[in-house]
Amino acid sequence: MDIQLKRGLLDICVLAAIKNQDSYGYQIIKDIKPYVTISESTLYPILRRLEGAGSLTVRGAEHNGRLRKYYSITPAGLKRLDAFAEEWQEIMAIYQFIAKAMKLESA
Repeated sequence: MDIQLKRGLLDICVLAAIKNQDSYGYQIIKDIKPYVTISESTLYPILRRLEGAGSLTVRGAEHNGRLRKYYSITPAGLKRLDAFAEEWQEIMAIYQFIAKAMKLESA
């Protein structure tokens, strides 16, 4: 898969994972795992990038004597999810075109 496309989709997956409630890194990985495999070394740069873009905020809270970072989606992050939902129709049309062309080619 094209690295830029995958990067954008992973960003959206992370935002979707925290859309309804704050979460922390390990939980985000568990929530996404049924759909896509993501490692900690991939997740944390995504979280930093999304924070830098204003799509999420981070706060520290103590859990079992350790500091845990919790991530929350911002209004900008919600807008980004909404924009992706609108773009999804175009992505699906492109996919259908490619799938149709591949079927014709293999026939």
